[in-house]
Amino acid sequence: MTSPLWHPFTQHGLGEPIPKVVRAQGALLHLEDGRTLIDCISSWWVTTHGHCDPRIAAAIGAQAQTLDQLIFAAYTHDPAEEVAQGLIDLAPRADGRDPLSHVFFSDSGSTAVEVALKMALGYWHNRALDGLSAPRHHILVLEHGYHGDTIGTMSMGERGVYNAAWTPLLFDVGTIAFPHQGQEAKTLAALDAACSAPEKPAAFIVEPLILGAGGMLIYSPAVLREMAAICARHDVLFIADEVMTGWGRTGTLFACEQAGVVPDIMAVAKGITGGSIALAATLATPRIFDAHLSTDRARLFYHSSSYTANAIACAAAAANIAIWREEDVLGRIAALSQGLAQRLAILARHPAFANPRQLGTVVAIDLVASDAGYLSDLAPRLRAFFLDRGILLRPLGNTIYLLPPYCLDSDQLDSIFEALAQAGDFFAGSA
Repeated sequence: MTSPLWHPFTQHGLGEPIPKVVRAQGALLHLEDGRTLIDCISSWWVTTHGHCDPRIAAAIGAQAQTLDQLIFAAYTHDPAEEVAQGLIDLAPRADGRDPLSHVFFSDSGSTAVEVALKMALGYWHNRALDGLSAPRHHILVLEHGYHGDTIGTMSMGERGVYNAAWTPLLFDVGTIAFPHQGQEAKTLAALDAACSAPEKPAAFIVEPLILGAGGMLIYSPAVLREMAAICARHDVLFIADEVMTGWGRTGTLFACEQAGVVPDIMAVAKGITGGSIALAATLATPRIFDAHLSTDRARLFYHSSSYTANAIACAAAAANIAIWREEDVLGRIAALSQGLAQRLAILARHPAFANPRQLGTVVAIDLVASDAGYLSDLAPRLRAFFLDRGILLRPLGNTIYLLPPYCLDSDQLDSIFEALAQAGDFFAGSA
């Protein structure tokens, strides 16, 4: 019997097996057939402290018995207020920069970025109404970026096979070349020119320090810092998409910290609840909020979803923030990063691999292939290879990456890298 389920990013016509997971704990997924898998990608980059963290699970259970859901249009509740203040306290700060002081909740990374886009365009729309600026509608993006799968976020992401069907719906953006090593000056010059064009852009959006779905491409904090400075000089809003990079993935709580950057708008999601339940937030500086502040109801910020600031999800996020405050999470991240680096250095000597790279707990390496790229035939074969060895990995074409929960232990790391080396041996002749 054919399953009624339609899975994301899954070509059901290939008939690939779809394992059923019955429970999870720490870094392990337990399958219906008795096997276990090491979750090497944090179940799509969301799980931080480990699956079913007891503090977060307890907070969810307690909140579910008190207040589950509340309309958030002109109503509020304690969990939302606690999380909002926690996010403001944890957000990047820098001397001379207005802090991120206002929090708008949503329910996924895509919507958090969509909210950021609407905030930026709303900011310039309202300033134009007040006669303070010419209207601005143009958005700048970084080459190879990915920001989500809604229409607005697809428009700001790299164009390709994964959004080709909806091209007629996507709006035009200005693309700034990715700052590959040795090409940083070219990128910065292009950004400066775009920001100083007669028709000034409204905003520039980036994934800070590392591009996720674009191939785990890494650039330096110095480049991020200068990109933000260019935007500031030209009064172009700077948007940081920290959906993947936030919550410790790059070695600091937020990637922007490493560059001393405070964006005008910042989107967070994924690890905001430790990966337990869906929640997202978009943080903004006072000027973004104040541009929408008025006695005119036509100028309010028109965005919401039914589950905005869901109380149960906010309780999970509050527990996650408490873990960050009270436990040595950064110590665990540093230890994991070191363990990954040591093993990656050994794997990099394997002739089947190229371009090893790491940022914090994110590791990537390319399997040498004649059909390199997102649609490489190696991807489904690699997934099956690792599944047979008790490893959950989801390569981006011929790029194999690790983005694990911070509870991964030394034995599990050894098992993962042993499987990676075996993949190099097995696929070297057929790649």
